[in-house]
Amino acid sequence: MAVSLTKGQKVDLTKGNPGLSKLLIGLGWDVNKYDGGSAFDLDAAAFLLGGSGKVAGDADFVFYGNLKHASGSVEHLGDNLTGEGEGDDEQIKVDLSAVPASVEKIDFTVTIYEAEERRQNFGQVSNAFIRVVDETTGAELIRYDLGEDFSIETAVVVGELYRNNGEWKFNAIGSGFQGGLHALCLNYGVNV
Repeated sequence: MAVSLTKGQKVDLTKGNPGLSKLLIGLGWDVNKYDGGSAFDLDAAAFLLGGSGKVAGDADFVFYGNLKHASGSVEHLGDNLTGEGEGDDEQIKVDLSAVPASVEKIDFTVTIYEAEERRQNFGQVSNAFIRVVDETTGAELIRYDLGEDFSIETAVVVGELYRNNGEWKFNAIGSGFQGGLHALCLNYGVNV
């Protein structure tokens, strides 16, 4: 049974699940009633971070324009342009056993594509969640439902996997940003 988290909560991932290495990170959302004339296109991404909280280089940013990390440890399964339907809207695979030793955290984010031009923000998005699934068994291990506490933000750091004393843990972050993907990239040290 999945552990349901609240904002700021941290939970052990590998300590209670020995041998766990292949994860599927599912991210999903719904769009509230909105008649702005433009479709919503939300994009999931992963930033592989060193101890400084920054990427070592632009290749440590996995998103719709760079679907697979060179190490093979993180792979984005493709861009969903509409978010239609039930379940995960976008998915990212993580192989913990292949994550380079220099990577201490993997942050998972969701941004709204062309948010400023389309006058869209996370106040118009509901039922956003991240879930961590054991890819081998299909069991959902962790779920974090973000709630509705965003208004003008165009990017959200949803959660992160991080190393702690040789084990992997998950942190439910739920932190909003203005400035969309550009602001997130600057925050994490990606050249834009």
